Amino acid sequence: MEKSDSVVIIPTYNEKENIENIIRAVLGREEHAFHILVIDDGSPDGTADIVKRLMADEFKNEVHLIQRSGKLGLGTAYITGFKWAIEHGYDYIFEMDADFSHAPKDLPRLYDACAKDGYDVAVGSRYVSGVNVVNWPMGRVLMSYYASKYVRTITGVPLHDTTAGFVCYRRKVLETIDLDAIRFKGYAFQIEMKFTAYKLGFKIKEVPVIFVNRELGTSKMSGGIFGEALFGVMRLRWAAMTGKIKPAKK
Repeated sequence: MEKSDSVVIIPTYNEKENIENIIRAVLGREEHAFHILVIDDGSPDGTADIVKRLMADEFKNEVHLIQRSGKLGLGTAYITGFKWAIEHGYDYIFEMDADFSHAPKDLPRLYDACAKDGYDVAVGSRYVSGVNVVNWPMGRVLMSYYASKYVRTITGVPLHDTTAGFVCYRRKVLETIDLDAIRFKGYAFQIEMKFTAYKLGFKIKEVPVIFVNRELGTSKMSGGIFGEALFGVMRLRWAAMTGKIKPAKK
């Protein structure tokens, strides 16, 4: 077993086409050793069975699995993963999609931003150096890009990609945030986590990445998830104005 101070949390629902390849790609990084926690929301396509096979045959100590009973939301999956990672002593905790829209080769760059450059949160940003999105329909690109502009304007968070789902957190950030107070599930979850970290005084670095739309499997995006982000931003600003964003009680 190769020890690691880093764990990559990968939520899954029906990702049988991608899960083995993404696990091998993450564990194959020569620059740094990563562990993986897959959180599967009852995928009927057998995603969890593939993970179990890899754990039994090759990656007993490097890959971990939490199975949940159904589709409980991206935000709750990550909260579950954050708590597990803290309990198991990881110092750097990553969010990453299973579908290769986030390139495993970029993981060491996010790690270095925190471990070497001293930042508390590293965001794999699609928009910090232009628009770096491949194979998305133009309408979705514009919706995502201007959503981040909207969030930045309303909340004052100095980030170009507030909805990014490719993130590295230092453990102390997740220990300080009251994870049980995080309410949103989809895009708004990503905004809420970054906004809360920023308001609690943590340093955030945007690392430019190229986002590539999935080639295999089906997107889990929906209009309802995106709408949650747009309307939830006002709630976040109000929470900050009324002093409701506070560190977790020890």
